[in-house]
Amino acid sequence: MLLTDAATRHAIFVGGKGGVGKTSIASSLALARAQQGARVLVVSTDPAHNLGHLWERPIGDDIVTLWRADGQEGAGTPGCVDGIEIDPARTVDAHLAAVSTTMTRMLPERLHRAARDHLESARKAPGTYEAAVLERVAETLETGLDRYDLVVFDTAPSGHTLHLLSMPEAMTDWTEKLLANRDRSERFSVAYGALGGTKDTSDRDAELRRMLLRRRARFSLMRDTLADPRRTGFVIVTVAEPMPVAESREVASQLESLGVTLMGVVANRLSPAELMPVRREREEALLANLDLGAPITRIPLIDELVGLAALERLAGVLA
Repeated sequence: MLLTDAATRHAIFVGGKGGVGKTSIASSLALARAQQGARVLVVSTDPAHNLGHLWERPIGDDIVTLWRADGQEGAGTPGCVDGIEIDPARTVDAHLAAVSTTMTRMLPERLHRAARDHLESARKAPGTYEAAVLERVAETLETGLDRYDLVVFDTAPSGHTLHLLSMPEAMTDWTEKLLANRDRSERFSVAYGALGGTKDTSDRDAELRRMLLRRRARFSLMRDTLADPRRTGFVIVTVAEPMPVAESREVASQLESLGVTLMGVVANRLSPAELMPVRREREEALLANLDLGAPITRIPLIDELVGLAALERLAGVLA
């Protein structure tokens, strides 16, 4: 059922409590879709990256090939899994460098040093990391939707992910207000130009407006994609233990308030009934009370879940 639903989506966010196996589920789901001929990009947004370890491949902040169907060559060809791990430190550095470049172009030279000092102090300020990562996620989503059939996000633990998913709406509104302010400013600039204003001021205004329009388009795309149940789904991964099950209920409730569709639930690492009947009975009792309005996919405990062979086995369970 989960793989069938995944075949109709263009973006899937896989989330849940830390340590429940989100990376393995995201990767095996990506692999299962690729085995059906889809072009899939799997993206890790979790600072504690496990994607490279799981695939036994070096993965960084640039897209790399993880799996490709026999006989297929070239990035983004049918039947492929490509991967990327969003690097928080590099993301913040790139974000601040881009802002610095923009500010240098926009501000008069006498203010450049003050602007650089301000940005350096902002590096560790609350919200800088979240804004940078959101920008990178929105950019990756935009690229992924353009080049791939499916983008699978292996997300950070629940609290961080839910905060991230709530931000595109606020960032879109904020950018809209900035654009409205620029519109008013441009009307003053026109009047100023008629009185002999400089071309540099006009050029800076035009560049800033282009930048804001690009950001608005990117955040709007992410907001609209998240809110479209035909394109996007969220998969909660849990293990059949009291705390992860309770957190799964909270995540489902918050997803509903955010307008993000819960596509499915994965109960991971279930005990083998034939070897541990009492424990498995207790797990099933917990799952019986986990009614989140989405189907539950049961995944057995798999030893040594590292490498392609293990992922293929897990993909087979999903299929």
